[in-house]
Amino acid sequence: MATSRALAEASPATARRGQHPGIALTVIAATQLMVVLDITIVNIALPHIQQALKFSTTDLSWVINAYTLTFGGLLLLGGRAGDILGRRRVFVVGVLVFSLASLLGGVAQSSAWLLAARALQGVGGAIASPTALALIATNFKEGQERNRAFGVYSAVAGAGGAIGLLLGGMLTSWLSWRWVLFVNVPIGIAIALLAPLYINESERHPGRFDLPGALTATAGMVSLVYGFIRASDHGWTDPVTLTAFGLAVVLVAAFVANERRARQPIMPLRLLRDRNRSGAYGLLLCVAATMFSIFFFITLFVQEILGFSPLRAGFAFLPISVAIVGAAQFAARNQLRFGPKPFLVAGSLLVLGGVAWATQIDIDSSYIGGILGPTMMFGFGMGSIFVPATLTVVSHVAPHETGAATGMLNTTQQVGGSLGLSILVTVYGTASRAEARQQAGAFLRQATPQQAAQFRATGRLPEPYSSQVLVHGIATAFQLGLVFAALAVAIAVFVIKVSRVPMPPAVSPSGGGA
Repeated sequence: MATSRALAEASPATARRGQHPGIALTVIAATQLMVVLDITIVNIALPHIQQALKFSTTDLSWVINAYTLTFGGLLLLGGRAGDILGRRRVFVVGVLVFSLASLLGGVAQSSAWLLAARALQGVGGAIASPTALALIATNFKEGQERNRAFGVYSAVAGAGGAIGLLLGGMLTSWLSWRWVLFVNVPIGIAIALLAPLYINESERHPGRFDLPGALTATAGMVSLVYGFIRASDHGWTDPVTLTAFGLAVVLVAAFVANERRARQPIMPLRLLRDRNRSGAYGLLLCVAATMFSIFFFITLFVQEILGFSPLRAGFAFLPISVAIVGAAQFAARNQLRFGPKPFLVAGSLLVLGGVAWATQIDIDSSYIGGILGPTMMFGFGMGSIFVPATLTVVSHVAPHETGAATGMLNTTQQVGGSLGLSILVTVYGTASRAEARQQAGAFLRQATPQQAAQFRATGRLPEPYSSQVLVHGIATAFQLGLVFAALAVAIAVFVIKVSRVPMPPAVSPSGGGA
């Protein structure tokens, strides 16, 4: 991840300033926008991807998880690569990998093909994103010039989610779901061509790659997520499910052992000794676990049950984006006055309230009556948490470890989101199968012989029975989401004790989480 050390090293004495800073900033910001919006832009297209490539609803979550797991798991390694090999060089490689993966995903003819491309996208994003942030320090002079560049970068990163929702809706409605991936290709090629012309290279710094740490952490999380999703379809006693869980335990244990003895660990475990910092990581993990699930299931509900077009679904999510941004701005402006804890507690309670409200969703819920209220409450809670949690993470961290601390924060959000989504998808699968049996019995009791024969041949329930199965599974999944939200409240109230933290200037460039 980009570190505060990177800011200090990129002084005027060591970095040649470009003659076209506007173009350089455009290239860097466009890269971050491309990486950030690639989660939400695909979210809107999920129902169309499901139909085209024959995904089950539980397996559909891998379209999100394949990207976020590799992105989050390799993020710190990507930042380290930029320090050692040169940030511009690594930046261009990451962009090209991301663009190639987007092209491969856009022409995917099977579910496995698409998931492999999404995982490769995550690798490219993990290489490009942290080096893009660090290149601002290399190319812009410390002071007002650099602060302005960071402001543009942060605005683009913050708006990426909302832009992705709208752009995904437009591309899916007007062209095809494949264009939510194809759109990255011309942008990526343009960035790769312009970067060597307008972006300065950084000095290389000696260091070590913690490949064992990155690989065991990523593989362990993938195995754990696979175990949960496999259990949703094949049960908890399935041999493959049990093997996946066992392998996950072994890999995570190997990761911890490696980090303890590595000379330059990718995730310094000593950072977890601080109670407040560990609490902030745990809080964000729980909140991210809930957030990914809210976006995933609400996307299915508004398109499959309410019949929204992809474009209309994109607009339907705008209020939650506005709520997040507005609450984050308010929290940022009042940190010095109130400190982080009140915002963490209030934000966690709002998240809990939003999820509790969402559990009341049923087949007759409308957008205004059943979706807008809980998602807005959830958005205000999320926005209230981001800034104080980031400040808590970087408080009292040595300058040379700021990048590692905030990198762990970003990784925690990505991995937590994937893990939470996989668990809630497992609950969804179990609940929807049980509901499907009940709905099948109700349908067969009143079906004509021809209807019954067609159902037995295809195994597909007609409307409204199939919709009832989907909605019951979603509502049940949200009930478990209450557990994650309640854990976040408990951490905010009982674990985190910080009342005031300094407002370090390196938070924005090092973090990038919000």
